[in-house]
Amino acid sequence: MPGPVESYVYEQWEHGKFDEFWKRLGIYAQGYYSQFSDAAMVHLSGWYDAYSRTATDNYVGLSRRKRGPVRLIMGPWTHGARSTPHSGDVDFGPAATLDADGGDIFLRRLQWFDRYLEGFDTGGRREAPVRLFVMGGGSGRKTADGRLDHGGHWRSESDWPIPDARLTPYYLSAGRGLSTVRPAPPGASVSYDFNPDHPVPTRGGTVTSGEPLMRPGGFDQRDVRPDVLVFETEPLGADVEVTGAIEANLWISSDAVDTDFTIKLLDVYPPSDDYPQGYVLNLTDGILRCRYRQSWSEPSLMTPGEVYAIKVSAFPTSNLFKRGHRIRLEVSSSNFPHFDVNPNTGAPEGTGLERRVARNTVYMDAARASHVVLPVIPGRE
Repeated sequence: MPGPVESYVYEQWEHGKFDEFWKRLGIYAQGYYSQFSDAAMVHLSGWYDAYSRTATDNYVGLSRRKRGPVRLIMGPWTHGARSTPHSGDVDFGPAATLDADGGDIFLRRLQWFDRYLEGFDTGGRREAPVRLFVMGGGSGRKTADGRLDHGGHWRSESDWPIPDARLTPYYLSAGRGLSTVRPAPPGASVSYDFNPDHPVPTRGGTVTSGEPLMRPGGFDQRDVRPDVLVFETEPLGADVEVTGAIEANLWISSDAVDTDFTIKLLDVYPPSDDYPQGYVLNLTDGILRCRYRQSWSEPSLMTPGEVYAIKVSAFPTSNLFKRGHRIRLEVSSSNFPHFDVNPNTGAPEGTGLERRVARNTVYMDAARASHVVLPVIPGRE
């Protein structure tokens, strides 16, 4: 007999489409924004937290509707680890904790409640609506604890998404390049075999639980597999900050009626004394099951061989890609056990026992210019 955890997981797994099971109060916040109180509220999460998109989406939805103050705080943390200066194998420095950014968290909570419940000024600072930690900018050396010194800093913003973010398309090329130049060659594409019996293993990322099978946070991602397509820029000539939601617009086809496409955004360090082969840091990831390419409520299987335009959304992030680093995008079809593996048969979630190999293709020519949209932030003083 399955235990309570297994039963809970299977109950959710079997509801693949967005139906009444997911539209309940307490699960589907967006459907109930109008019922939220106008009370002051804070939405807090971390870039390596599975609830990062929940926090940012709810801030956007509620800050536009409610009269009370709405704040957003995003740090470099995994789920619940706001007092830890590292996530996985990566260190962000002593200032990365929430306590370090402005004092003890319990004192800040007390000041917040005193101000908005009691109605008097506690002497606490007047804070901007959005407070976020921009990862990156560290020495790139190995710390005494053996972690990558990625560094970072806190910054205040007037809103989320950041108003002056420049949504910049970075195009994929058949030569595995990634650049702001739209591809010109006709008919360019890259294909690979996705075998659900041998999925790409999860290594870090926005994982809430699952140890020892998977651990949350940042880790070196230098593994090479034929079913992982790697696209990266030339070494950057200047620093580039990317802060916001990450989306990839891909033109794809498959010889299966259903399959998945995954993306992963990474910061590629050049070789150094501490990391002779460099360091490839995962920042965020996302996935789309192709049957939901048009609607989460009304899935539609594909016609094998037909080309489709899909959008793969990743969790939001904030990172400073330093001069000399590369921006990398990886495209594949699995990230297990973070996401369940598609059997490529079209069977409903949680029921299909048969699996088949899918031949998947990504197109990157002038007419079907697959690209990732990065929210690039202009330089700040």
